[in-house]
Amino acid sequence: MTVELDQMLNDPSKVADTGTGERIRRISVSQQIQESLRARIISLELKPGLSLSRTDLATHYGVSQTPVRDAMMKLEEEGLLTIYPQSKTEVSKIDVAHARETQFLRLSLELEVTRTLAGQEDKSSIAPARQLLRLQETALAEDDLGLFATFDKRFHLSLFKAVGLSSLYQLVASRSGHIDRLRNLNLPDPGKPASILRYHALILDGIEASDETATEAAVREHLSGTLKQVDQIVARNPAFF
Repeated sequence: MTVELDQMLNDPSKVADTGTGERIRRISVSQQIQESLRARIISLELKPGLSLSRTDLATHYGVSQTPVRDAMMKLEEEGLLTIYPQSKTEVSKIDVAHARETQFLRLSLELEVTRTLAGQEDKSSIAPARQLLRLQETALAEDDLGLFATFDKRFHLSLFKAVGLSSLYQLVASRSGHIDRLRNLNLPDPGKPASILRYHALILDGIEASDETATEAAVREHLSGTLKQVDQIVARNPAFF
């Protein structure tokens, strides 16, 4: 088994205590390979149109082909892989229509989440989001866009957690492969990271001021940013679409 998969299998977040002292795996090897491949696809390490070999991936992860096959089938269901039976498997091209659908769902939910937070008297629940904003600022100062993107996702997740709806965030995240790849193509553009920080601050300021109108405006503008640039992104990366 490779070091990469061994680390995944021994991640404390992947195990649970039964209450009797016995610890069991929360997710299977195939699910963990699915998570790894999904992350590599979304980060664009595995680029749209790239052919993948089940044999090579099994060797990479140090497992048999069975869990790799199962992981690939799940990723095909998500629309991130295209499997041609008895032929080849490719990383799917980015589907802009799918990205727009997911963005509509994400915006609808996040508007309600932030409206709820703005209406609460106790604002302590957004303290984790403030901390994540500071971590994003540090990541940007250190020119670490990978870490910046990680904290970006955690920032939005923290808002859903603040109203007890983290499972809804995970639901949207499971459908976000296409829009997330668009965002990762957009992120290195000049001024984009700074714009993200600015809107995150505006969202939190609106919540703390109990200003639902300002909060909604910031959320709408923030979440629509990448799709406003989609024509330019496609023009720069035509092979990915």
